[in-house]
Amino acid sequence: MHFTSEQRLDHGVLEREFTLGEIPGTLWTPESSAPVPLILMAHNNGLPKREPRLVARARHSAACGYAVATIDASGCGDRPRSADEEQARAELRRAMQAGEPVDEIFESFIGPLVERAVPDWRTTLDSLLSLRGIGGPVGYSGWTAVGIRLAVLEPRIAAAGLFAGGYVPRAQREEARQVTIPLLFLLQWDDEGNPRQRALELFDAFGTKEKTLHANLGGHTGTPWFEVEDGNRFFGRHLK
Repeated sequence: MHFTSEQRLDHGVLEREFTLGEIPGTLWTPESSAPVPLILMAHNNGLPKREPRLVARARHSAACGYAVATIDASGCGDRPRSADEEQARAELRRAMQAGEPVDEIFESFIGPLVERAVPDWRTTLDSLLSLRGIGGPVGYSGWTAVGIRLAVLEPRIAAAGLFAGGYVPRAQREEARQVTIPLLFLLQWDDEGNPRQRALELFDAFGTKEKTLHANLGGHTGTPWFEVEDGNRFFGRHLK
């Protein structure tokens, strides 16, 4: 892991950009004399790591005593995209504008995107846990499809906060039954891109005995800020 820049933010938070092979990322760490828990933070469906809502959440969590990391995984953010991915995204935009069904189009590029992204996240986790000042346990926050796959494959993840505002491929909907870690599941009741009933069925499918659903009125980007604070309390119960 090679750090390329750093800046000191409010509340003593240190923000550092890094590269790990072809993987670009950002790490936020608090001032602490002891190793701190780690939260991996991913945005839905491949949006960039610099997305303002993600950055604001990460900085707030770091100020609350967590190391927080995000990356542009394969096919996400500024990473190169294949011609097939670009074609699928263009077809998705066309179908949505025309009011046509989009499930199969979503499946055609979100499924492979998850398959490629998860190995990058696991490689990053290996590197992060070798850094001085970062210990365990590890939490995950954000993109539901990636979070499900990581929770199934990665025993170091102890708890997850998932956002129900992104398409979840069939493979991850099936894998949800294997997820046994504590979950906080956030649902925007009027999310225009995520059918409410599908999200409720996914919540019901999770195999864990400790899962909490928070539903708020509003559209896709309307998650109230207090959910960030509640998320930190959730991680505090399971990571600290």
